[in-house]
Amino acid sequence: MKQVAAGVNQLLIQRFVNVYFVEAGAPGEWVLVDTGLPGSAKAIIAAADKLFYAGTHPQAIFLTHGHLDHAGSAQELADHWHVPILAHSLEMPFLTGKAVYPPADPTVGGSLAFASRFFPPQTFNLTGVQALSEDEEAPYMPGWQCLHVPGHAPGQVAFFRAEDKTLLGADAFATVHHDSIPSVLLGIPKISRAGTPFTFDWEAAHASVVKLSNLEPQAIGCGHGPAVQGPHVADELRELALHFPVPAKGRYVENPARTDENGVQFIPPALPDTLPARAAMLGGGLALAALAAVLLSNRDKKKKKKHKRALKGYRPAPRVAHEQPFPDYPYKEKYY
Repeated sequence: MKQVAAGVNQLLIQRFVNVYFVEAGAPGEWVLVDTGLPGSAKAIIAAADKLFYAGTHPQAIFLTHGHLDHAGSAQELADHWHVPILAHSLEMPFLTGKAVYPPADPTVGGSLAFASRFFPPQTFNLTGVQALSEDEEAPYMPGWQCLHVPGHAPGQVAFFRAEDKTLLGADAFATVHHDSIPSVLLGIPKISRAGTPFTFDWEAAHASVVKLSNLEPQAIGCGHGPAVQGPHVADELRELALHFPVPAKGRYVENPARTDENGVQFIPPALPDTLPARAAMLGGGLALAALAAVLLSNRDKKKKKKHKRALKGYRPAPRVAHEQPFPDYPYKEKYY
């Protein structure tokens, strides 16, 4: 666990996603921001018991958005602690089973985009979810502003404490090179754009980064990457806002998906994805090579068996020692 700022602690879950324990309100009161992947509840409960006291529980669970790696353990934790779940109203259809997020875009490029082909559709069926009001003080979090930062998800929110300029940026951006799975697993600090295959509106994503950059944060914790602090982080975030790297190609680059309080209203057509066909050809080639290897191996085995059968019953004659004959030298008379 790592401290982001006073009363804000970051817990890394399964090596690549963060949840946050935020002390807010009266002494001993706190909230949980995000819940990690499914199966993370035990680790989060154990960390809370260690950070505060055994049997502690938050005032509420806040979801920055409803993607699988942020809302995966929300229901289990809410049921365990008997606390409400809060999220932006535009996330409600995806959190309550009424809609599925726009599909990931594997054609955008990068190792995360490649892996996104194997991600399941993202939707939940949570109960007891309450709507957050955007750009106002967050309930249960005095001194913290709730900011709507769409682009990566329709109702994504970030939280900002103006007193010490602490920002929980969700997936509006990342503090690690998020397009690279190795970089995420290594946790090398770098302020960068959020995961490209799951960003459905690049113009909105850029505007959200600009909005957060204008806050000039001094301590940052995001959904992915290590906590970063110091005057330089505001400069790096400003640099990202000024030179926001929109991908050269991708399903949502020219034509974003459109959503509203009922879910997805429009999804642009998918771009041609040639990788599955190339992978199938490569797999077919590998299968043929493997078959050829098996056939050659079987042929060699048959040859060995045939050779063994030919030698079966053969007994070499006993070896008899013979005197080696001397060379037949011509007689030479010796003269004295």
